[in-house]
Amino acid sequence: MSNQHWRERDLAALWHPCSQMKDHEWLPMIPIRRGRGVWLEDYDGHRYLDAISSWWVNLFGHANEHVAARIAEQARELEHVILAGFSHAPAIELAERLTQLAPPGLERVFYADSGSAAVEIALKMSFHYWLNQGQAEKTRFVCLSGSYHGETLGALAVGDVGLYRDTYKPLLLQPLVVPSPDCFEREPGQSWAEFSVERFRDMEKLLAERHSEIAAVIVEPLVQCAGGMRMYHPVYLERLRQACDRYGVHLIADEIAVGFGRTGTLFACEQAGIRPDFMCLSKGLTGGFLPLSAVLTRESIYQAFYHDYEQLKAFMHSHSYTGNALCCTAALATLDLFEASDVLADNRLKSKRMRERVAELEDHPNVHEIRQHGMILAMEMGRSDGQPYPWEERRGIRVYRYGLEHETLLRPLGNVVYFMPPYVINDEEIDQLARVAIEGIHQATRD
Repeated sequence: MSNQHWRERDLAALWHPCSQMKDHEWLPMIPIRRGRGVWLEDYDGHRYLDAISSWWVNLFGHANEHVAARIAEQARELEHVILAGFSHAPAIELAERLTQLAPPGLERVFYADSGSAAVEIALKMSFHYWLNQGQAEKTRFVCLSGSYHGETLGALAVGDVGLYRDTYKPLLLQPLVVPSPDCFEREPGQSWAEFSVERFRDMEKLLAERHSEIAAVIVEPLVQCAGGMRMYHPVYLERLRQACDRYGVHLIADEIAVGFGRTGTLFACEQAGIRPDFMCLSKGLTGGFLPLSAVLTRESIYQAFYHDYEQLKAFMHSHSYTGNALCCTAALATLDLFEASDVLADNRLKSKRMRERVAELEDHPNVHEIRQHGMILAMEMGRSDGQPYPWEERRGIRVYRYGLEHETLLRPLGNVVYFMPPYVINDEEIDQLARVAIEGIHQATRD
């Protein structure tokens, strides 16, 4: 069956995420038949290099044989069982391995089924911890400008990307927003570290003045992904950890997009040498196979909920598929692949090659910055006078369409073209990715 066959059936029944469906009157969607490695193939036989890991989830390639085989084996034994009052080996083994890999001191794991759900859990746990400790006044959360933490109402509330948040503002909690350490905004000649330290003053001031009402600060360590792949220096996280300890405020690290090797270390927090109070994981956790998320936290926080039933201090949060056996097995298989070879060392070489292959854009009048943390590389398009392109011009869509015409799936965030490929990408594929992105940027900025 052809692409057109599936498009017609799709448009008659489906409503797609993060999409203006009317766009598909002129921008055909691509129905995918199969995937292998970094490649996707449609029903007409065209293929596309998945430069964005299908929304940042795929680590070791589509249809990875090891992960697929482990899931199939598990499916013949146990697909799912309620995790309240029951348990199973994959959930236990995954919790053990995650606590061994995470920054020391994160000793308890609570499962959910999406990144947004993980953020919701961390917010609720933080508030509930303080309530159980007799500090019911700690009800506020702090986030960074330009941050994004998910689409469910609690997660959306602690984000600051207007495109997602503004419509639903009447339904949301109101966070305390401080200026981001986003180093794109630094002055000429100012280092990332200097600017990140300078921006921390706003956070320090807020915590000093209002810590008695603040439950937690939530940040995306090192990279604000959906906010345009904006990046900052690890020193900000060092200062933030110290301040949260000083003022008695929890630190929530949203590692959903940046965890599992994306920034060059297994977890981005490692580059600052810190341990958050809550760490949210998802996306790459299962290698892109199945939906699963986890919140890791400290034993002392767990103990604040550990009381006789009559005290009514339990954490009464659940999802029907909490700790699903197939999802946990996919995650265990993904961790096996990290252990099987030095993935992070290989990624360092691939990151270097990605940066080298787009170096010619440094002199492009319509590329304002090329920035990188590990396997995340971003190129910011803008006007030659230094101003951003108006969002209405949709320059990123031009790059997207050019990419599809040249066997590459790029999905820019506004004016930001970025690479976030599966780790199995090879040198030849990196070269193609860079070449198509450069040509696409030239095409998109021509007028």
